[in-house]
Amino acid sequence: MSKRIWIIAGLAVAAAAGWGMPGVAVAQEAPDQKLSNAAPHQAGLPQLTPPGSRVHIMPTVQGAAARAKAFAGPGPLLYHGGPIMRTAALYAIFWLPPALQNGGPTSIPLHYAQLQIQHLLDYPFHGIDNINTQYYQIVGSTKTYILNAGSFGGFAVDNSPYPASGCTDSFTPGNCITDAQIQAEIRKVMLSKGWTGGLNNVFVLYTSSGEGSCFDSSSTSCAYAQYCAYHGSFGTSPPIIYANMPFGKLSTCQNPGQPSPNGDPVADEVTSTTDHEVSESITDPLLNAWFDSFGNENGDLCAYNYGTNTWDGGAANEMWNGNFYELQQEFNNHVLACSQVGP
Repeated sequence: MSKRIWIIAGLAVAAAAGWGMPGVAVAQEAPDQKLSNAAPHQAGLPQLTPPGSRVHIMPTVQGAAARAKAFAGPGPLLYHGGPIMRTAALYAIFWLPPALQNGGPTSIPLHYAQLQIQHLLDYPFHGIDNINTQYYQIVGSTKTYILNAGSFGGFAVDNSPYPASGCTDSFTPGNCITDAQIQAEIRKVMLSKGWTGGLNNVFVLYTSSGEGSCFDSSSTSCAYAQYCAYHGSFGTSPPIIYANMPFGKLSTCQNPGQPSPNGDPVADEVTSTTDHEVSESITDPLLNAWFDSFGNENGDLCAYNYGTNTWDGGAANEMWNGNFYELQQEFNNHVLACSQVGP
């Protein structure tokens, strides 16, 4: 039996058993030193890197359009001296408590989760990942490029409760977690699974429908209003590279009428958003490697831009390992344009 089938079968067993995973103590670490992104900001536009943060957001459809209008120009992406991820193992964490903070029901449908795992399994060695191979790092006098390689590291399902809301998300009143609470959850799961950080692992956290998030208690940068997802890092020895993936929201995080090759528009939207965050994590894991003069990373310049649908009767623009996807394109510095495959 292939690794792909084992993973999906394992997820099905976990779901049938209540998706249980025992809670464990959270390892305490010193507060992280914050990074500052010097990219220009214009009032009224979503900031890709909230002040004092180590995260980079994917704006909503409306926010991305406003930024594209204000900061016109197709790149180029510039190298700022930081590291890239030459190859990455991709991990999925599904945080599915019995209830939301306000007592409402939680939901991460099995098909939704299976599609996210299938995508992370398929991402290495295919067209989008190949676009990453033009980006490099320089250490001393040595230049090394990203490889079209990698793996699926595994998944975890955590049924432990969400903490008390640390923020106020207008889309999910009473149900909101901060970036600090998200980091604590990722640390907890890593500890329970024996997973380690470093510049070769990306941890993608998926949360339930009805659960929002904001960067911090000020609630100025929140899910569905300012962002649809974000990636970042925390810790330093080694750093932990991660992405926060709120449950899909078609009204703000997808173009109206976008095709759904898997018959699940919300899951397909989140798959594309995950692709955006994984690609940006690989090319700019510490927010100091590849971005343009306006702070846009490779995914930002092509957000909600899917190109031509040539697969699955016009419902998909990518076919990897026999699986169909509708994924946004990524920026190709060689042609200064969005591409479905590269370089």
